[in-house]
Amino acid sequence: MKDPSLRRSATLFRAFLREQREPERCYTLLARDAADQVEAYVPVKGRVVVDIGGGGGYFTEEFRRRGAQSFLFEPDPAELGAGPPQGSVVADGYLLPLADGVADVTFSSNVLEHVDDPQTFLSEMVRVTRPGGLMYVSFTNWLSPWGGHEWAPWHYLGAERGRARYERRTGRAAKHTLGENLFAHHVGTTLRQVRARDDVTVVSARSRYWPFWAGAITKVPGVREFATWNLLLILRRCP
Repeated sequence: MKDPSLRRSATLFRAFLREQREPERCYTLLARDAADQVEAYVPVKGRVVVDIGGGGGYFTEEFRRRGAQSFLFEPDPAELGAGPPQGSVVADGYLLPLADGVADVTFSSNVLEHVDDPQTFLSEMVRVTRPGGLMYVSFTNWLSPWGGHEWAPWHYLGAERGRARYERRTGRAAKHTLGENLFAHHVGTTLRQVRARDDVTVVSARSRYWPFWAGAITKVPGVREFATWNLLLILRRCP
């Protein structure tokens, strides 16, 4: 699927809507698309790819399929599932059990919104990436239509109201609680913080899923907070 294109975006959105019923199809497709995005900048064959917070290992497995030496570091054992990739490590993204500069690519898909201190998380990604290496970081920003995750779009009425509505409607406890395992990060703030760093350069800042104007959307203050949906940053570690 060409990125960006209407066909690609529609395919990913349909898979996302079926995520609860068909998780394997959804995440396999998402992993293939994300690996394509990485390979638009660097071929992964023979490279060391560190997947941080990759859950069940779909991204790690896709990078391995393409010839990378890919390793999964996931802080929550429950997210690994019954059959995680061989060699997966239970580890916190704030403190990875890796030496400095060991990775050619560090990869983080939809993790940053679950991190209380994104700057420390990014600093750890920088530390384990070799000089000149690539970092892929994407996250769902808070004011996105999906910012509240399972209780979106009612997060626009406030986190507590949105969460309570979800629990009334479904009869089960929500997985995410704002301030505990979900945090309100914004596009503008994140871009300013990343651009102020002296250890990375911003190669690309764009909407991850939009079919057109993917880069232009993130340049419009205010509008970008709602329209970006999911911010994708491609960063390169400075020498």
